[in-house]
Amino acid sequence: MKVLFVASEAAPFIKTGGLADVMGALPKALQALGVEPALVIPLYAGIGEAYRNEMETVYTGSLDLSWRDQYLGVKKLVQDGIPVYFIDNEYYFGRDKLYGFDDDAERFAYFAKAVLAMLHYIDFKPDVIHSNDWHTGMLGAYLKEDFMQDPFYQGLKNIYTIHNLKYQGVFGRQIVEDVLGLPLRLLYNGNIENAGNVNFMKAGMCYADFITTVSPTYAEEITYPYFGEGLEDYVALCAGKISGILNGLDEQEYNPETDMNLPVCFNKTNVFVKKPMAKEALQRELGLTVNREIPVLAMITRLVEAKGLDLVTYIMNELMEEQVQLVVVGTGDEEYADALRELAWRHPGSVSVNILFNEGLARRVYAGADLFLMPSRYEACGLSQMIAMRYGTIPVVRETGGLKDSVKDFDKYNATDGNGLRFANFNAHELLFTIKRGLSYFAEKPFWEKLVINAMESDNSWNRSARAYADLYDKVAGVPVTAEPIPETQIAAVEEEILQAVKGEEITAEAEPVQEHVQQPVINAEAVVENKPEEAEKEPAKKKTAAKKTVKKAAGKTTAKKASAKKTAEPEAAEAAPVKKRAARKTAAKKTAEAKTEAVPAVTDETAAAAAPKKRGRKPGSKNKKKEE
Repeated sequence: MKVLFVASEAAPFIKTGGLADVMGALPKALQALGVEPALVIPLYAGIGEAYRNEMETVYTGSLDLSWRDQYLGVKKLVQDGIPVYFIDNEYYFGRDKLYGFDDDAERFAYFAKAVLAMLHYIDFKPDVIHSNDWHTGMLGAYLKEDFMQDPFYQGLKNIYTIHNLKYQGVFGRQIVEDVLGLPLRLLYNGNIENAGNVNFMKAGMCYADFITTVSPTYAEEITYPYFGEGLEDYVALCAGKISGILNGLDEQEYNPETDMNLPVCFNKTNVFVKKPMAKEALQRELGLTVNREIPVLAMITRLVEAKGLDLVTYIMNELMEEQVQLVVVGTGDEEYADALRELAWRHPGSVSVNILFNEGLARRVYAGADLFLMPSRYEACGLSQMIAMRYGTIPVVRETGGLKDSVKDFDKYNATDGNGLRFANFNAHELLFTIKRGLSYFAEKPFWEKLVINAMESDNSWNRSARAYADLYDKVAGVPVTAEPIPETQIAAVEEEILQAVKGEEITAEAEPVQEHVQQPVINAEAVVENKPEEAEKEPAKKKTAAKKTVKKAAGKTTAKKASAKKTAEPEAAEAAPVKKRAARKTAAKKTAEAKTEAVPAVTDETAAAAAPKKRGRKPGSKNKKKEE
């Protein structure tokens, strides 16, 4: 199975958010499962020289975009065994940032079309294209409205993942012909239109063979207006081809035991000795009062309303009455930055506000903090809560999206598997009360230590999620599943069961699947009395003959079933093996029933008891046979 990932950014090459982390980790996790992945992103000016020096030029040519004839270059390097392709066009991507330009519609329409065009010229033809977020939304439209006319592209499937429905790529309707080079009928029939505008996200959903979101809860939430951002009705219409798969965490990249950014590395066996040392180092670095007994609360986030900054700024004065320290790292809206700077000015030694993003500082904050705040209004998935848990820092989250799916609330009276603290409503004082609950656990060391260990032992790896994606690729691509042959022991068990039935023995509870499909002959006492005695004398011989014929036929049919099962089945053949097993037993037992019906003559009262079925105990091996079934 070959899968081409298409995204606007990917770690470690270029990153502005969580999408890059997913693109850096998911292909590697799938490769370990036997999937053959590749990745393509634009060749931005911000991609470092170290990577550029490793690239080879695969193709140079041109690409038409409406009436434009634009340069198309394709470069390639191999990262961690995965081929990575870069779409080279200085006019579109040789800029100082990734997004936010007036011609973003043109830039990413070009990117989507260029990805499809390059497939003719690279040594990787995918079975599935996995496109991500609005930047790749037009890829499906170009594939099915244009490129599918070429037999080379027929049969190619497209899976589209929504990482954040807030950002949809909405542009004026005038771009349909002039920029996209697509017919206006696609606007009028709604394929690429929402609320009168061209909507790249809507186009991606419309033309996808299957849609995923980055958490199961988010897949459900976006069917409601509060989270749907104007697309909730269309999301509901796509219910038959949409599901949520929770993102994972690259546990090799985020590992407190090997992280070179940390002053002190640690793991779960020595966390309560070495993590306090990392905390004191962080306090010294940021000019906070150095005291490991003071709880450190942290936020590493974009300073925007969606991340819950309104809640934080509303309660920040009450929060500082709790004798805590607060560390904030991130960039965003100036109104939040100014409010936090003022708080830091009023509480020197207790508040550190860093209006920047620095990866090394972020890692040290994850390692040195005690509580990590994520009071998001919505969060499609979120990685910060997973990183925090990995570093022994307890997340305080609102129950939304991936936060709800990955964080389980800790209850000290039932402290089995809770790994964080949650609150339900987007309310400032619910956030405050939840933080206070966490501070009470911090003061009670046995509970706190249990909570920290639970957090560090949480399985947030990509293993489970990658398996779900691999299964989805097989399903969408229509990959047949090979049925397993029927074991010889099971065939023998079926034959034994037939013999027992012919001898008049009752099939035990473990053999109920046969009973359900076989209409057993009924021996009626009144009918037995009316039968002739001389016929009873012929019964044993007839039974013996019928048994031999039945076993022979059943063995032949069972062998045929076994040979047939070795052939490749249709996509639903994963469930076919058990059906074939039952069918083999059913057919053989039916023959037995017919033989038995013919073989039951009239008997006298004296022979009625002998002719009646005898109850036996559980047959040897029947329990094991049941497990095999």
